[in-house]
This record gives sequence, C-alpha cells and structure tokens, in this order.
Amino acid sequence: MLFDRDGTLVVDVPYCADPAQVTPVPTAGAALALLRAAGIPVGVVTNQSGIARGLLRRGQADAVNRRVDDLLGPFAVWQMCPHGPGDGCSCRKPAPGMVLAAAARLGVDPADVAVVGDIGADVDAARAAGARSVLVPTPATLLAEVDAAPVVRPDLLTAVHHLLGTEDRRAHVAGESVRSGAQVRTDRTGGDRGPSRVRTVFASSPGLVPPAANVTSGIGGAGSPAGADTAGPDAVAAVPEAR
Repeated sequence: MLFDRDGTLVVDVPYCADPAQVTPVPTAGAALALLRAAGIPVGVVTNQSGIARGLLRRGQADAVNRRVDDLLGPFAVWQMCPHGPGDGCSCRKPAPGMVLAAAARLGVDPADVAVVGDIGADVDAARAAGARSVLVPTPATLLAEVDAAPVVRPDLLTAVHHLLGTEDRRAHVAGESVRSGAQVRTDRTGGDRGPSRVRTVFASSPGLVPPAANVTSGIGGAGSPAGADTAGPDAVAAVPEAR
C-alpha cells in the first residue's frame, strides 16, 4: 500500500525543509501498524516540486523524509519526484511513474497496489497505473476531486480498514458523509496540489474531522502557507494556499 506524504501521512507544511516540523496526522500510526501486522508492505510516493522551484534543497527533502520514516516507518519503498509542474516528467503525480516504480521495487503487480492520498492527483496516479485508490479529504481537497474519487474515507485508519475488508458499517457511513457533506469553494492555481491558491471550506458532517493543523528513489512535499478563513456557522476549517 502506497501513501502520499503531505496532508496524508503528515500534517502539510509548505515546502517543508525542516525535519522538526514533521507531525504525523492523528490516525497514521494506527493505520500503518494495522497494515504491518497484516504483513502488507507500505511505501510513500511524494511530489516535491519545491526542489525544482529552488525553495528547498534535495538534501533537505531527504532529511524530512528520514524524519517521516523515523516517526512512522520503516517504509518498504520511497519514491520522490523533485520536478516542477512544467517539467514534463513521467513521475510527478498525477502521472503514474512513481506508483509503477514502487510496485516494481516491491515486486508486485500494480493491480495489487492501493494508493491513499488527499487530492485528485493521488487518485489519478493510481488510476493511470492500474492501481486502486482511496481519497482521504482534507480542507485542501477540491469538491470535484471528492466527487470523482471511486472511494472516499474520512481518515487513514478507516481507509485501511476499507482496503483490508474489515471496515464496519458505522465507519462506512462516516466515509460516505465526507462525499455528501463537504462544502467547498475554490480558487486554485499552481503548486504540487495542482491548478497556488486554494480556498476550501468544509461544512461539519459526521466523521469528517479536518487535520490539526521523478521517478527518483530517495529518502521529502510541500504544503500550504498559513492563513485561513471561514464561512458561516457550519464552517469547520478553511485552507489557504496549496503547495
């Protein structure tokens, strides 16, 4: 099983260059422990365009990846794309290169791989590689991405239970509420999260809890600058600019 890094395994920090800023999302440890107990290899596939943009060095991205591995690893495979959106590489998600390379490193067919991420590029990369996917939305996720995802779940642990076939009915209902309850407004252009400004508001709904705060193999994404805004009494969280 492959995971996106920023916004999925760890709290998204804009173009993170400091390992001290790495913070796992609330259910990451439990989800990964469940997979390892089941004997399923886990890996990371991460876009790091901050390298191409000159916002961080490759060594800094590698150091952040090592910190993620210290906190949540060991991971069986790491794939990191250092390219920018206009570089035309085959590895930057939504292209399938990192997913295919990770599958090859693990010695498995891409059809036996699942990719878990928080934006449409993660889902699209899985689809292009012939893998399965689960979208775990954050306030940076576009409504169109939620609507287009084949499977949506509210957190990593529920996503893993879904993929293992151990999800209970209550968790399934909570996952579906993400799709039906998200209210999103966007204005997004550039960055690792796709087309660099995002204004996204999630209305409160059961089971939806916003987070607390190429192919190049390697042991590092980029995130959203601080800033938030709310809209009305039902607004739970809003997001700033996408990486």
